[in-house]
Parts: sequence; C-alpha cells; structure tokens
Amino acid sequence: MECSKDSTTTGDTKEEAQILESIAVSELEGNLLKDPNPFSYFMLVAFEASGLIRFALLLLVWPLIFLLDMLGMGDAALKLTIFVAVAGIRESEIESVARAVLPKFYMDDLDMDAWRVFSSYQKKRVVVTKTPRLMVERFLKEHLRADEVIGTELVVNRFGFATGFVSAVEQLSVATTTSPPPSFLSLRKEQLQQLVRPEPVIFHDGRLVKRPTPSTALLILLWFPMGILLATIRIMVGLMLPMSITHYITPLFGGKIIVKGKPPLSPSSPESGTNTGGGVLFVCTHRTLMDPVVLSIVLGRKIPAVTYSISRFSEILSPIPTVRLTRIREVDAENIKRELTKGDLVVCPEGTTCREPFLLRFSALFAELTDQIVPVAMNYRVGFFHATTARGWKALDPIFYFMNPRPVYEVTFLNQLPVEATCSAGKSSHDVANYVQRILAATLGFECTNFTRKDKYRMLAGNDGIVSFTPSANRRIKKVLGTFKPFTYKLH
Repeated sequence: MECSKDSTTTGDTKEEAQILESIAVSELEGNLLKDPNPFSYFMLVAFEASGLIRFALLLLVWPLIFLLDMLGMGDAALKLTIFVAVAGIRESEIESVARAVLPKFYMDDLDMDAWRVFSSYQKKRVVVTKTPRLMVERFLKEHLRADEVIGTELVVNRFGFATGFVSAVEQLSVATTTSPPPSFLSLRKEQLQQLVRPEPVIFHDGRLVKRPTPSTALLILLWFPMGILLATIRIMVGLMLPMSITHYITPLFGGKIIVKGKPPLSPSSPESGTNTGGGVLFVCTHRTLMDPVVLSIVLGRKIPAVTYSISRFSEILSPIPTVRLTRIREVDAENIKRELTKGDLVVCPEGTTCREPFLLRFSALFAELTDQIVPVAMNYRVGFFHATTARGWKALDPIFYFMNPRPVYEVTFLNQLPVEATCSAGKSSHDVANYVQRILAATLGFECTNFTRKDKYRMLAGNDGIVSFTPSANRRIKKVLGTFKPFTYKLH
C-alpha cells in the first residue's frame, strides 16, 4: 500500500513538474482580469489622453456598442470602441496613459487565483488580449511577468497620431492550451499561496479614482458641473473666512477632517508657557497639495509650508504662506532656519506625493535644522477625482480635490521627538529621518521605500520632475488642434 502511494505521488510530482516547465497561454480579459469587457479601460484612455469631450462621446456611443455585443458582433463593437477612444490621439499620449494610469486599474481587477496558476509556469508565459498591445504590454510584462503579449496593433499615421484602426492579431506559433489541465488545478492551495505576488503598483497617475464603467462614467459626467460649482464655493469660503473657524464650517460643505492625537501648542506662542526662540517643525507624510492647509485648519492658525514644484496658481489660491525651495541644500537650509525663528513650519520630506500605501524616502535636511520635530501622519479619501498629478496641469490639483462630493482627511499627531532621538543627541540626520519615516509608516499601516521624487517622475512622466513655469498655453492649443490631423496609415 505504501509503495503504491509513493509511486502515485511520484507520478503526480513528475506530471506537475512537466506542466510547470511547459508554455502557458492565457487570455487577459475574463481570465487574468475579472471583467471580460475592456470598455472601461478605453474610457480611461479617452479621459486621460484626450479629455472630457471624448470621454462623453465614447459613453454616448456605448448603447450602440452594447447592442452590437448582444447581436453577436463583438469584433465590430470592439473596433468601434477603439476608434472612438483613440482616433486622432498621439501614440505617445496613449503610451503615457498605459504607463502611468492603466496599471493601477488593471491590478485592482486582477484575479489573483488565475494569476498564481499562470505565474507558476516556468518556461514561458504568453498573454493573448483583444485590447491593443500598446495599452497592456507594459503592465503585463513589468507587473505580471509575462514573457510575450499577443494583441492587435494600433495603426498610426506618419505624424504619430492613432487612426483608430487596428491591424490583425498575429497568430500564436506554439501549440499550447489556454488553461491548465485538471490535474494541475489540484495542486495544494498552500503551494499556490507561496508563489511570488505580482509586482506592486507604487506610482500611478490620472485624475479618476474609480474605473469608469458605463454607470460610473455617467455619474462622473452628471457630477462634473456640480463639482466645479462646489469647488468654487469651497475655495472662496476658505479664502475669505479666518483659519480659526474653517474647521467648524468644513462639514457644512461636505468635507470632513478626522483628528487623532493631541495637537501641540507652538513653543513660541504665549499659551504654551515657554519660548525657546524657535517654532515647531511639523514633519508630514505627503498625500496631496492640501496637507499643510489641512494641518493649519486643524491647528486654527496659518502655518507656512515648505514647497517645491507647486504651480504659481496654487500659490495664489493657498490660504497659508509658502516657502519655495530651490533644491540647493545650503540655500534651502538657511531659508528653513530663518522661517523657524519666526514660528512653526510644515515640511513634507518625501518631496512629492504618493497615492498608494507607501512612504517615499525622507530627505534628511529637516533633521539637521531643529530638534523640535513633531511627526504628523496625513491621509485622505476621495470618491471621484485624485488631487495630484505628474503628467497633467498641477494648477488644477486643488480644484479637483474640492470637486469631490465628500473629501475626508485624517490627521494623526504623534508625540514630539524626544531630544535623545534627534541630532542634538549625536544621531545622524539620516538616522533621524529614517526613524520618523518608520513611525509614520507604522501609524498609517504603510510600507517604507527608498524611492524618491525622481523615481516617481521618471516612471510616470518620463522626466526628473523639474518644473518649468513658462506658460504652456501654446503647447496645449497645439495638442488640441493636433487631434484633427489627417490619417496616413503606418503600423507600429
């Protein structure tokens, strides 16, 4: 009996090993992704690469697309979707959206069980998709570790604009099956759980929070004019009313601020009973442009914020003073020291925002300048629109934040660092910065990383994040007019 059992086990093991060493082919839609319909991803491309008008136009065509699908004309429906979504858009813009926006939504829709089975094949992993390859290849290869992606190719004219047409899907040259045999699916669940997870999406861009299915897209379009009106009212009220009462009227306009911990009094204020000749340095996690503004609202007084790369328009709208950094270490250190002699100051040492539950590497400069450091964990939740961008127009960041129906901010004050945890006790500035990063990450349930501002912008925007304040109206006008370039076919 034992020999028979061992023989069976050995045979099963050999069969599993043969399967693991074979070539796997999987469909993307409805297999690796839970949703078999790629329509919402084309809506994302329409919104992020073109704008609201094309977004609305594609939604307007959706009933016809749905009807074609119901009549068994799925290919015609897909071609119509592709044409409306990308015709006249630069190929580089589509690639940019595929790099910076789509991976987050693909990852959220990923079927983890299907991916674990797919990723367990060791020889070669091939994904077949009905979506144009340009839209999915980066995600599949970088995050799901696919070796090859087979899909349609967008036809691009000689000016670099998508025509809206696609070339035929190339034929798969290897004979395999799109799903593993039943014997392989009998692998123990524990074995599959031990397989590596997909590469996480740490950075992503785009304004939309939710994947725009037809119903969600309709809701966004209906809300848009109301959102603009609401944002205008919220901004005007925030600029006109004293900071000390803003916290109390925020709920009247749909906002909510959750405060945890005990907000400290400024050492330079009379109420504190002490005066050390310098202010407190609030070290915050950086989620949106609103972080220092919300902190000032909670404390009931205007606290200057150290900034870099925000637009001039945002500075004009800001209800608190801003101190612009130059990225020249000596100059910035002198400016921060000077501000601290005047009172409290807010700094976000990550240098840029991150939407996902990760903290970027903290710059150590703040730790060298004072030992009165109060870490503050900032987090936020919005329903429709993200309030940050790497590819878009940063001046719209506060407007998009206030366009959300019920934006929620969470502010958690940690205890001021004890003197023995600062540079005054002989610790290096890097040790202090890393310590502050760790306690803030633990408070939020986030993960610490060594990624920097440059890493984010190189990944999302293809640059180092250097901000130019040269007016870009001409460039944007040319971009809009470029949508109507004549079509001359060329395959890429």
